[in-house]
Amino acid sequence: MKNMFPIFVITAVVVVGAMAQAQQPAKIPRIGFLTPFSVSDPQNALRLDAFRQGLRDLGYVEGKNITVEYRFTEGRQDRLPDLVAELVRLKVEAIITSSTPGVLAAKNASSTIPIVIVAIADPVGNGIVTSLARPGGNVTGLTILAPELSGKRLELLKEVVPKISRVAVLGHVANPSHENSFKEMEVAAQSLGLQLQLVNVGGPNDFENALATMKIKRAQALILLVDALFTGNAKKIADLAAKNGLPTMYPWSEFVESDGLMAYGPNFAGQYHRAAYYVDKILRGTKPADLPVEQPKKFEFIINLKAAKQIGLTIPPNVLARADKVIR
Repeated sequence: MKNMFPIFVITAVVVVGAMAQAQQPAKIPRIGFLTPFSVSDPQNALRLDAFRQGLRDLGYVEGKNITVEYRFTEGRQDRLPDLVAELVRLKVEAIITSSTPGVLAAKNASSTIPIVIVAIADPVGNGIVTSLARPGGNVTGLTILAPELSGKRLELLKEVVPKISRVAVLGHVANPSHENSFKEMEVAAQSLGLQLQLVNVGGPNDFENALATMKIKRAQALILLVDALFTGNAKKIADLAAKNGLPTMYPWSEFVESDGLMAYGPNFAGQYHRAAYYVDKILRGTKPADLPVEQPKKFEFIINLKAAKQIGLTIPPNVLARADKVIR
């Protein structure tokens, strides 16, 4: 009987300790979302909604079992180092980003925090990943085949406006992927008998002068390289293209929904929805190096007839019939 009290006390302490441990709340994962767009951009709200829906589809609800730290550059790349540093200090378990400068800034800030790329044009060519199948390092996610699709976009532009011979190409001086994309486009242009005129911009205040320059140089149409700066200013570019009477081919549907003429490319919102899959895998312990970078499997060809009418352009019926979506 003398030993019963100590045994009881020890047993009680063990039970109470186990109960306290069981009652401790589970750690809520924290991830960072670094976007080059403006917080007030309505299209950006759609992208974020797609990402959040992707999380919900996998059982994650913000504020309950996951925390997302949003950081917006508002189109200013000079803000990237400070914003990335904030996310690193918060010890996020992953960073999602959708611009080449953004992922390069994140890579420079940390070689250990997993980085999920969304809609990045040429991750291999830019040295972001070793290969699509085996990314290596701490980066994985989704690419959009920008260089490879440039020829198809030119081909469709030529079909819509058969008489064109000079096409302006809008580029961004700060985007390292544009050199490869332009080279791919030049190869396609030669086979189509087109002469390309590359016009680079440094920021959103350069668009008006850039498009005016294209008209002075007698450009007959315009095609955009893939860049977050352009996506974040879709409406502005579409309005300027219409003002200058330039039939324009865009890289995805957001531009056409912002009154642009036509687009050919992957579904942008779909890439954000799919990014949640990578977040889930990483939070469950899979290393980014073991997650292949995905390429888009479906492409959309979208035409805006209102934009065509505004510049006096008639879309050939055979081209119109091939469109996945027509805005009237």
